[in-house]
Amino acid sequence: MENLPENKETKRNKPLGLCLSGGGALGFAHIGVLQALLENGIVPEIVSGSSMGAIVGTLYAAGVSPTEMMQIIEDGRLYRVTKLMTFKPAFWKSGWSDHSTVLSLIREIIPHNNFKKLQKKMFICVSNLSTAQWEIKSCGNNLSNWVSASASIPGVFEAHEISGMLYVDGGLLNNLPAQPLKELCNTIIGVDVLPYTAPAQLKKPIDAIAHSIRAVQSRNSAEGRSLCKYIIEPQVLKNFNEFRFDAYQRIYAQGYKDTMDYIKNNPKILRLKS
Repeated sequence: MENLPENKETKRNKPLGLCLSGGGALGFAHIGVLQALLENGIVPEIVSGSSMGAIVGTLYAAGVSPTEMMQIIEDGRLYRVTKLMTFKPAFWKSGWSDHSTVLSLIREIIPHNNFKKLQKKMFICVSNLSTAQWEIKSCGNNLSNWVSASASIPGVFEAHEISGMLYVDGGLLNNLPAQPLKELCNTIIGVDVLPYTAPAQLKKPIDAIAHSIRAVQSRNSAEGRSLCKYIIEPQVLKNFNEFRFDAYQRIYAQGYKDTMDYIKNNPKILRLKS
């Protein structure tokens, strides 16, 4: 039988997708973006994310509101590097910190620890160092392990060993993982807190390192960006870096403001109201 074209009603009924990039502390802007979208009646139903985008996306998929997320941060459970890390004394470990704090945080907030029991479908991107490939995880009762693996910044957190494979930050190989949403969603909103901008100058060695990493992330985000109909880019890099966990309120506020401005300048996005 000949395949018939999808009718407009079917397309309109496809769920709205949201893809959240990695970016360390800059990912707090995702919470502000979500707040602005929800206030405008735009309710993503399927989510994907890398690194901090995986953490925020998973909390949202579990039914945690942006206001509740901010309270979690306010309580000191998510905003300090020292709160996220349990430092390891040995220099020969694969990272400065193990995963105990991140794992316990996710298990406390989402005790069922199961992808299937989330209120919304969630896709988590991880980087497999054993195969040098990025992978998408979306099922099973080990949700906290995959969230933790996706947020395992290389050299900061230990590599996460799961089923004999070594996993680190999903943003290493795919910082805007919209690919799993392609077939499921008619429209995808991408939120990239690390859009690449060419440096005017490089004053210190760390500047060269940071821009080199961001250049690589920009390249590995290209395919994901091409799948997004709308891309929101909170302007957080102007005043903050990936480790400014103490500036969570200002980063959140920037994400909220920039999303409100984006909606005002792109009113067609309001057609996505649920």
